[in-house]
Amino acid sequence: MDMGLKGKNAVVTGGSVGIGLAVAEGLAAEGANILIAARGGERAETEAARIAARFGVTARGVAADVATVEGVDAVIAAAAAMGGADILVNNAGTGSNETIMEAPDEKWQAYWDLHVMAAVRLARGLVPQMRAKGGGVVLHNASICAVQPLWYEPIYNVTKAALMMFSKTLATEVAMDNIRVNCVNPGLILTPDWIKTAKQLTENTGGDWQGYLQSVADEHATVKRFGTPEELANFFVFLCSDKASYSVGSTYFVDGGMLKTV
Repeated sequence: MDMGLKGKNAVVTGGSVGIGLAVAEGLAAEGANILIAARGGERAETEAARIAARFGVTARGVAADVATVEGVDAVIAAAAAMGGADILVNNAGTGSNETIMEAPDEKWQAYWDLHVMAAVRLARGLVPQMRAKGGGVVLHNASICAVQPLWYEPIYNVTKAALMMFSKTLATEVAMDNIRVNCVNPGLILTPDWIKTAKQLTENTGGDWQGYLQSVADEHATVKRFGTPEELANFFVFLCSDKASYSVGSTYFVDGGMLKTV
């Protein structure tokens, strides 16, 4: 199926590993040019070079902490240098671990900047580029925790919920510019962070990190397994394509049945 993405310029934040890298590869496989933004510039450039060689597209990496104004400005400038963004995938983010009673203001602010203000600032900078090109796509990678919170990460829950609402609000503002904005709420996706955490939690109890992950899947996912980054990326690629032309301002759950409500 031709997704109509050949020659489009896609910006993927947090794009050097895990879900972001899978999305970048999925878009490149459809002929899109890729700008990978990540805090680790060397890794971003290495992955971009690999993607360019594998898929025959233009791919570049930019060192950028999108939780900062300076990092966002670097992404906007790099996208302009590629000819302007057609697609923005706001993927950069990370889980948290705290209680509301004990978490300091600084931690709340750091996650707000990473999960919400990065999306706000990137929209301000990249939407004008999309308008100049006649339209575009913005996708936000939030989380099932935006609507079904986990008790041990209240800051993550709250900021991802805010990102989901920002996505809806932005969609309303730019729809008539032929810019489609949507949000994806993944469930359990087997990223390197999950594997790292599982290994840390089991290192003193036998090291069965695979068994630990299976127990998490058994508890939360109806299908009793984690999804792969590639499975999730397939959905992102579809939403970026012209096959999803009537998908505007929506939130989609890709969670293996983890959501317990309708």
